[in-house]
Amino acid sequence: MHTPTLSKIFYVTLKDLKTYYLKPPLISWGIIMPLALVFAFYLKNPQGIREIVPGLIGMVLLFGATSMEGVVITFEKRVGTLERLFLAPIGKASLLLGKMLSGVIFGFLMGLLFFIVSVFFFHLSPHKIFMSLVLMLLSAASFAALGMFVANSVKEVFEAMTMFNFFRFPMIFVCGVFIPLESMPGFLKYLAWLLPLTYSVDGLRNTLFDHSSGFPLGLDLIMLVLFTSLFFVLSLFIQRRRLRRE
Repeated sequence: MHTPTLSKIFYVTLKDLKTYYLKPPLISWGIIMPLALVFAFYLKNPQGIREIVPGLIGMVLLFGATSMEGVVITFEKRVGTLERLFLAPIGKASLLLGKMLSGVIFGFLMGLLFFIVSVFFFHLSPHKIFMSLVLMLLSAASFAALGMFVANSVKEVFEAMTMFNFFRFPMIFVCGVFIPLESMPGFLKYLAWLLPLTYSVDGLRNTLFDHSSGFPLGLDLIMLVLFTSLFFVLSLFIQRRRLRRE
């Protein structure tokens, strides 16, 4: 990849961060949401919350990386901004990558805040801090790519939010956030294998507690990379088909 292309990706990401993400309401939401989740689950079960911290971090990453990705892309499609960006001297893949990276950064920062609060508040001793951060970054990437795929598949913001809920809530209850995979019925376990949040939560359990649901940490990382690549390619395919049709 040539330096000019990297520069274009950087400026697309920077534009989205400045225009949509780095605003006081979003920043405050990014701070309050993780703290509210910790407080709510702590009040319900002070002794058991420590065990579901990996699932809560995965859930924060999922909501943080997908929500704004859907709003930004569907809004820009609606007002025509996205089409004007495609007329700029930048490849479609580079443009989508720049947009995806803004969601990755926002989701990762939200997850990092939750991670730091959890480590100090619940006296966690992560066995592999660096690998935890790598896993969170790859998780944010796969969730941002998922958000971009959904946003490119619909026309309006409310449609994107509906589709997100269709994906996210089943993932929360199936992917081991609250209930370990080994405790689930066979058919739900097989379904969980097809969802990216499963590998995010499992990998975080591995790096935070040194135990998982049976997946090696390397497999968790590989699966998150594959999910990111799959959703990105699908988004690019949908966007190219839409532009040809128009």
